[in-house]
Formats: sequence, C-alpha cells, structure tokens
Amino acid sequence: MKTALSVHNLTKMFGDFTAVNGVSFDVEDGKFFSILGPSGCGKTTLLRMIAGFFEPTGGQIKIREKDMAGVEPNRRPVNLVFQHLALFPMMNVYENVAFGLRRRHVSDSDINKKVTSMLERVGLPEHAKKKISQLSGGQKQRIAIARCLVLDPSVLLLDEPLGALDAKLREYMKVELKKLQSDVGTTFVYITHDQSEAMVMSDYVAVMNSGQFEQIDTPQNLYNNPHSSFVAQFVGNNNKLTVDLSSKSSGVYTALYKDGQKYEVSGDFSLEEGNEFDMFVRPEAFVINAPESAKGLNTIKCEVKEILFDGGNSQLLVIPEGTVEELVVALPQNKLYDSISRKDRIRISWNPTASVCFRKEEFKIYDDA
Repeated sequence: MKTALSVHNLTKMFGDFTAVNGVSFDVEDGKFFSILGPSGCGKTTLLRMIAGFFEPTGGQIKIREKDMAGVEPNRRPVNLVFQHLALFPMMNVYENVAFGLRRRHVSDSDINKKVTSMLERVGLPEHAKKKISQLSGGQKQRIAIARCLVLDPSVLLLDEPLGALDAKLREYMKVELKKLQSDVGTTFVYITHDQSEAMVMSDYVAVMNSGQFEQIDTPQNLYNNPHSSFVAQFVGNNNKLTVDLSSKSSGVYTALYKDGQKYEVSGDFSLEEGNEFDMFVRPEAFVINAPESAKGLNTIKCEVKEILFDGGNSQLLVIPEGTVEELVVALPQNKLYDSISRKDRIRISWNPTASVCFRKEEFKIYDDA
C-alpha cells in the first residue's frame, strides 16, 4: 500500500511553548485517519503545518513521497475543510464547487463534467442551482467537501467539520462522511475532540495529548487495549479505582481496593517504583447481580444512588460499600433490571481481563471546544 502522507519528528514552537512535540506517523493511501484529543493538545496546529499555513520548527512532511519543505499552501496536493465551511454565499452550489477549477483555468466543458460528477457522488445533483442559504447544514457540509474533492487532492484535511452541527445531524453526518470517503477513495485526515466521531469513521486513530501522540491504533484496539492512563480515560467511558497491586502468580495480580476487598487483574506490571495503580473498568464491562455460582469474576457490593435513564444508553450510579466513590454501570434495557430502584443494594461483577491498570497519574482531562 502506498503512503499518502508521512510525518516525521514534526515539532512546532511558539516562543517557549511547544505546541507539537516530535510527532511521527504515516497514513496509507485511501485510509480515514483521525487525530483525536482535547482542546489545546496541538491537533489543529499539526493539521495547519500539513496544509502549509504554519512553518514547522523541526521535522519533515512528505505527501506522496514529496518533501513539502518550502512548498506554499496553494501548491500542496491537499485541501482543507474548515469547521465553518467557508462557502461563498454569493455563489450558487455549482459555482461553489467549480470555484477551484476556475482558478486553475480548467475549460468550461471539463468543469461541467467534474462538477456534475462530484455533485452526483455527494448525493446532491439536483441542488446545482440552489443558493447556499437554501441548503440544510448537512447539505452545506457535503458541498464544502465536494468543493475540495473536485480538485483531486492527495489528502483531504478536515478540521472538526461537524462541530457546528446539532447533535442529531452530527450522528447522521458521521455515517455519511464514512460512506463518502469509502466511495471516493481519497485519503482523509480528520481532527476532532469528539471520540465518537473518530471511533465510528476512522480506519486508524491517533490520540494526542500535550503535543504528542499517546497511541496510534484501530478504534477497536484503542478501546480494548489502551496503552496509557490518558487513553483509557479519553477513549470511551471508564471508571477509575485507585488500588495497590501485588503479584499473585505469573500474569495475575491482586488489586487491593479501599473498601478492603481484593480483586484479580491480568497483565504484566512493574512494581519496583511502588504499587499504587489506577484500575479502569468500563461501565459496560460490569454484570449486574451475576449468579453466586459464577466463577472467576471480581465482585463489588454497591448501593444504587441514581438511575440515569437514557434509553439504550441508560446507566446506574452506584456507591461501593465502605466508600464514598461513585461508579457508573451500564443498565441494559432488556427487561431484566426493570425492578432496580434507588437505594437498592446490588452486586456488580466483571471479568479480570476486562480491566486495565496503569501507574497512578494525576492529570486533568477536559475539553472546552
């Protein structure tokens, strides 16, 4: 497989502040690659260096094996879709899509063929003569992407393009964008702070934190096998329990929780620097009131503090006995748990292989975007 984009040891400093710190990655031709991280982590700076709007402090960017050092933004084989789309309100849909082709002095007949074909591909052939103000948010999104794709870029860069849409439309456009990228086969590099967008659409996701990549992996591996405490907390929902680890046998450890109970954890940990760890268990990994006969499960006795009803995303907020901590437990809507009420005492259990541990770290994950 050919490499559409190659970034090696890329760094960007603004005075004494390092926005991007030695980032390296490759994106294969035709893949959907997302960069996921909280606001201020450096993802937009990274994207703008690839586009040519920022000059790197160090490192190298190659597109289709060609070094981009000194290449102006308008001469790079990339196009950038901004969050606010930047469509031209004085032009109709056809002219918006044709704009870049006219700047390249493409003939009218070729423009007509390319624009007509592209509007077909984004599912809006009948909208050519409409004004931009007559389009819905999702239609504007597709026109902005069509305007870029019609120029046949090697890489399409997308800077949080769904951020301005309402929640319902964002859910719809996630699927539409994935289908569109798969149909056209163009390499997409997409940045977002929304983990759901990255997980649903991407072939690979890079999780970014404080100017560096914590992990590059498939969505499934990021979710099931996070490599750091940051990834475990930022990708998907997780419960964090601070425990003391001690070795039990090869590959199996005992985790002592503050309620005095001991739980089993699978993994390979170094205890030379101390034994205080953060153990993560996802809400959906818990089994509610597992049979007493079930073997090999970790179990916590809890009191139900709240029932957080949200249809298929419903959850229980519980407090383990002997603590004041709160844990979130997925509440399946399968009629088996309809009798659970506030203040009920229940058991929550999980398989030891369904939890992960990392040495205790103190940091704040937030996002104000």
